[in-house]
Amino acid sequence: MAFLSFDLQHKPRQAAITMAASLALLLVFPFFAAQFGNSWVRIIDIALLYIMLALGLNIVVGFAGLLDLGYIAFFAVGAYLVGLFASPQFAALLESAVYYSPALGDALIALFGPGIQQDGIHLSVWFIVPLAALVAALFGALLGAPTLKLRGDYLAIVTLGFGEIIRIFMNNLNDPINFTNGPQGINMIDPIRIFGVSLAGEAGSNATVNVFGVAMPSVNAYYFLFLALCIATIFITSRLQHSRLGRAWVAIREDEIAAKAMGINTRNVKLLAFAMGASFGGVAGAMFGAFQGFVSPESFSLTESIAVLAMVVLGGIGHIPGVVLGGVLLAALPEVLRHVVEPAQQAMFGTVLIEAEVLRQLLYGLALVLIMLVRPAGLWPSPNKEDRPNAALAREE
Repeated sequence: MAFLSFDLQHKPRQAAITMAASLALLLVFPFFAAQFGNSWVRIIDIALLYIMLALGLNIVVGFAGLLDLGYIAFFAVGAYLVGLFASPQFAALLESAVYYSPALGDALIALFGPGIQQDGIHLSVWFIVPLAALVAALFGALLGAPTLKLRGDYLAIVTLGFGEIIRIFMNNLNDPINFTNGPQGINMIDPIRIFGVSLAGEAGSNATVNVFGVAMPSVNAYYFLFLALCIATIFITSRLQHSRLGRAWVAIREDEIAAKAMGINTRNVKLLAFAMGASFGGVAGAMFGAFQGFVSPESFSLTESIAVLAMVVLGGIGHIPGVVLGGVLLAALPEVLRHVVEPAQQAMFGTVLIEAEVLRQLLYGLALVLIMLVRPAGLWPSPNKEDRPNAALAREE
């Protein structure tokens, strides 16, 4: 990766050329991929959402050195907020609230109007997105507060439990008041609209979106939106990394006792890491819910948390371009395997011997083992050794 550089501070000319070339390729990609079917663009749409998740987790794991195995919980918080406030689900919540507590039901009707009894609340996604970021940040702070004195395995176990608690809540929070519709999930979520244009396409348009007179498939419109959000996330996280707060996170990652001795308020700095990382997960979850039009607890299992963590570790802990590379590889891998491996087995053996999902888990484990043995700092570690974790450097030497 030596020919690629995103280091504007030390190699500004090479970084500018790399960024311009990368942006040009990303802008052209959906039109090229559409020739092979919209499914390939949709794969990258999901990959972009997972990149946002991985960048948020990189704040916690890569910058601050805090192992988090329950990060997918913040993704779930954002997705279910969209499901509750941009679908008919609020009408079901109101019905159960009236049955359980008539006074509470009357108060909700008085607050939001009688129309919610039939149609629910249909707030704009752009109102829900900052709300999702704030609520997820609050949950992140709540997770961080009782774990301030924990590190390593103990922190991993607590965060793992937190993620499972959120998933179980989402699976069972349909009684006595129906917030999440339980294991059935929430459907009929409103699509994202920009200046009144639905990115899912209007009824009867065959999922075609007209933007400034240019017609494009719905998946292409979502692609450009998610790409813009990913670029914004990369910009924000890179600014955080090189800020005073980012340097404090790195100091805690390398030696928390020394950082505290130098006057860093480790309690507040660690809480900020949890909260800021969680906020990106909430935004990605809100986008996911609106994109899919449906959310259910199965989308937020422990396996997903491990997959996002694997993106950070595989790409390069603490190195933003490496995390993006890991996100693309691991988010797109299952779908690529489904399109390539199963048809290849069918053609060669007449049957599918190993399903794509099973093979994905095998390759995840194999890739992580090899990376830890051969390149402990990741596939694309930071070129600046001071930005890499000391533990990874020690294993490289």
